[in-house]
Amino acid sequence: MCISMVELAQRISVISESQTLAMARLTREFKSQGKDVIGLSLGEPDFNTPDFIKVAAKKAIDENYSKYTPVPGLEDIRNAIVQKLKRDNNLEYQVDQIVVSTGAKQVLFNVCHALLNPGDQVLLPAPYWVTYKEIIKLTGAQPIVIQSGIESDFKVTVEQLKQATTPKTKMLLFSSPSNPTGSMYTKEELAAFADFLEANPSITAVSDEIYEHICFERQHYSLASFSKIKDQVIIVNGVSKAFAMTGWRLGYMAASQPIAAACSKLQGQVTSATCSIAQKAAEAALLANPSEIKYMRDAFLERRNFLLNLFDQIPQVKKNTPAGAFYLFLDVSSYFGKKTPAQKTITSAHTLCMYLLEQALVSLVPGEAFDQPKCIRISYATSKPILEKAFYRIKEALEALI
Repeated sequence: MCISMVELAQRISVISESQTLAMARLTREFKSQGKDVIGLSLGEPDFNTPDFIKVAAKKAIDENYSKYTPVPGLEDIRNAIVQKLKRDNNLEYQVDQIVVSTGAKQVLFNVCHALLNPGDQVLLPAPYWVTYKEIIKLTGAQPIVIQSGIESDFKVTVEQLKQATTPKTKMLLFSSPSNPTGSMYTKEELAAFADFLEANPSITAVSDEIYEHICFERQHYSLASFSKIKDQVIIVNGVSKAFAMTGWRLGYMAASQPIAAACSKLQGQVTSATCSIAQKAAEAALLANPSEIKYMRDAFLERRNFLLNLFDQIPQVKKNTPAGAFYLFLDVSSYFGKKTPAQKTITSAHTLCMYLLEQALVSLVPGEAFDQPKCIRISYATSKPILEKAFYRIKEALEALI
């Protein structure tokens, strides 16, 4: 038998497996064993893609949109994005400043690889989406993690950004509304970010706005809205969350023309354009009035309030009230040091999540994945009966700790 002597590239050992996908994999494994696991780990809406979007996709198939498209996307969808940015954000962009990619994750990959060199530093407010840090590491740049906590609504201050900035700082990468916390920066807080960027013109801000249409108490505000630093801001967005189109794999960016051109050049050597049918479907989504998807946002708000009220029954769990997205990010550090019925010690959010998976059959994501080891993330992108069932399983398992 021939034994392979293949040596993998060093960059593969540098990055970690996505913890959200890892928990989803464990959930599937448990289910394959016949266990009734409730999966609350993935950030995926439980709604179906709206019918008017599916109609647009079927029409595109019938009209034979089956050829290669320009690398940055069909002109029709890029025009739709330009119109959307004007309608929803009062932002002026040209078509050549837009690049459409195979999901917002590819947009982030393109942006980081087009801008970052080994040794550059990236300001990364924590908690952050799991993939941010790994993409930065792949470029050879250094993520500079800036911590926050539940007492600050999981938001960092400009003073913290200033303290972390060095001559090597090249980028600020953040999301609002946030994954994993659902926290949103206010217009006033973003104005302070804009002042910071104006004083540091060599820093580019990457603003992930994928949860833009899932906001509750107030409207989303884009960092690019501050004209004095607009060319320092790259907007990252997509259709997966707001339009329940995760499997369609379509994201987009808006940036200064040189950055957009650089990302298009890179994409041309990696995937080329994304799926032509997905582009036509997303075009219909983006041209639609946001009121078309308000029912999903309203359902998420109802579920948020429902779950927050349930967790009032467990005062040991600290919580904030997320202003957007569809996650609760709970501080569970009060359980660290407690023992399970099998006499295993809970030492971290990870061990607590594994205990809840095995004991309560509920799949969550540990805060270590987001550089916030005191917390766990719960996705409430599922029905209230399922959330209620999951909650009481969690509550019973926590009460069993001694």
